[in-house]
Amino acid sequence: MRAARKAAFAILGLSLCAVSVFGQGQPAAPAAPVPPATETVAPDIPGVVRGGTRVIVIKDDLRGTEGPVALPDGTLAFTEGGADRISRIDENDTVAPYIEKANLTNAIGFDSKGRMVTVQRGTAAGMQIGYIGRAGNEGMLANDFDGNPNDLVVAKNDAVYFTVPVDRTAAQGAPATRATPFSPGVYYIAPGTKRSVRVAEGITNPNGITLSRDERTLYVNDTRGEFLVAMDVLSDGRLGPKRTFAKYEGVTKTDTGVASGADGLAIDADGRIYAATTIGVQVFSPQGQHLGTIPFSRPPQNLAFAGRDKKTLYVVGRNAAFKVQMLVSGYQGRAK
Repeated sequence: MRAARKAAFAILGLSLCAVSVFGQGQPAAPAAPVPPATETVAPDIPGVVRGGTRVIVIKDDLRGTEGPVALPDGTLAFTEGGADRISRIDENDTVAPYIEKANLTNAIGFDSKGRMVTVQRGTAAGMQIGYIGRAGNEGMLANDFDGNPNDLVVAKNDAVYFTVPVDRTAAQGAPATRATPFSPGVYYIAPGTKRSVRVAEGITNPNGITLSRDERTLYVNDTRGEFLVAMDVLSDGRLGPKRTFAKYEGVTKTDTGVASGADGLAIDADGRIYAATTIGVQVFSPQGQHLGTIPFSRPPQNLAFAGRDKKTLYVVGRNAAFKVQMLVSGYQGRAK
């Protein structure tokens, strides 16, 4: 068990590096120093955030930051991968451990029974989508997918969609040994089953993932692409063809193509989509129109609405946590 966990930590560190430099299986360049986590100011985005609203730094010395989600009491949980724990931000902005030894959890959702469903990269059996509670591991949901899972969303009927952007062998820095090349994709676990099915591919680096309010549309961020993509959810839970939903602002050219840094996703009560990207949190209308970008002193990685009436947008990134008071509430139909 100890050896397995030790190996899992190594895998996690390497895989995060691989994703952050937008190169799967490529040696990671030395990390550039991150800028100080300082307050910034939101622009005026009508109906979303009032111009001049402060982007408040909650804490900036965390040990990895991912997977934010509203807890049932309105506080926020997020993951600290470097510490192998899930932490919590309370109503007074106090950050404290919530679940220790969290199987290297990277993303969090809740099912209809209130169980915490997470992407787990450090169980004794390897990577899995599973349940976790205050006492630790509470069971496996699926582990039959091909690659290193990243983010997930849990539908109201307990269906789970999750992204797999990186090959497991590439995450370990080893040459691929498979007969066919690895292909990034989106997977689906039907309610009541313990089997994952690949339901989308052809996205260069699928990352953040969420559902529309009516759960008829699935949105996926592409870290190495120009566009936020969307797919219709079919009656059997599978997905229709992917289509361009919105174009990211601030996309840059790289040696291997383009890079948006698009990571986590969230939606609000009016159906707007929020994408964490290199230049900040980009806000899109339900029709895909870019409405504005909230800037941050460190590139955001993921985000979620929580707090009283779900009117606080919490953003985590590069070992820091921030919050912004919004005019609009987050979607109330799911934890995220």
